[in-house]
Amino acid sequence: MAVKFQDYYVTLGVARTASAEDIKQAFRKLARLYHPDVAKNKVTGEAKFKEINEAYEVLGDPEKRRRYDDLGANWQEGAAGAGPPGTARGAAGAPDFEFGGTGFSDFFESFFGGGGEGLGGRRAAGRRGNVDERAFAQDGQDVEADLLVTLEEALRGSSRKVTLRRPGSRGQADRSDTYQVRVPPGVREGQRIRLAGQGGAGMGGGGTGDLYLRVRLARHPDFSVQGADLHCDLDLAPWEAVLGVQATLPTLDGATSLRVPPGTASGRQLRLRGLGLPREDGARGDVYATVRIRTPDAISDEERLLWEKLAALSTFKPRSEL
Repeated sequence: MAVKFQDYYVTLGVARTASAEDIKQAFRKLARLYHPDVAKNKVTGEAKFKEINEAYEVLGDPEKRRRYDDLGANWQEGAAGAGPPGTARGAAGAPDFEFGGTGFSDFFESFFGGGGEGLGGRRAAGRRGNVDERAFAQDGQDVEADLLVTLEEALRGSSRKVTLRRPGSRGQADRSDTYQVRVPPGVREGQRIRLAGQGGAGMGGGGTGDLYLRVRLARHPDFSVQGADLHCDLDLAPWEAVLGVQATLPTLDGATSLRVPPGTASGRQLRLRGLGLPREDGARGDVYATVRIRTPDAISDEERLLWEKLAALSTFKPRSEL
């Protein structure tokens, strides 16, 4: 099966010369539209959200974007030696495994998946290979793949179907196994979910390896993650920062109201307690909203007169006198 090239620039609707900020804004706009919690069609919305997330996973990372751009028209040459898409090779000479339901495309798995360095990185890693010379037994390899998990799943937990295709040996047909994987509440980036005894088969009576699914938290249109805390931006008009306002802020539990006190400066962090991700002690982290004071791009003649009147009346001096 050939690797299907993914044009991530087309996915996000940006030019190849787009700035990092342009890419971020395009991702946030599309992610809000297709997020599984708000999409009108849940099935197509979830699929589209995964495509958008994958594109931003690459283009939103300077090093991955550079590697992706370097592929260019010769991307198929870069795939040479990488093996079939979505596959992973463990110990030297061990058979490849193919995954489904992890949330990443074949192209991403072949070029940017975990485990390997550079192009053709494998989606699994053989770790065992312990040979008992007396019994000529060899343990099966451990198999590893990335699993895309949304912040909502990390908060509440979920159940996911993941398939693993095992290549047949000695003329036997390939076998596909489907697992109902439980994603526990509070999972962290990089945490591994272990399915004991579901990895590669041993040889000569050796034990079976394990299957590990390494959690990759999906990018969210509003939040970044720091431990169990969530961070977001809070845009305010100048008068809202001066006078104070009750601002509506999105959270994983739904929209909530946040009091912005009068005289709030740009860069100030406001906290919503207990609305972040689960901590190890069972409590939840917090949401931190960082204030950004925005100014209008254009104003009417009437608005200009009001701003000029304010400038004439105000005694506020933003800069020290020299």
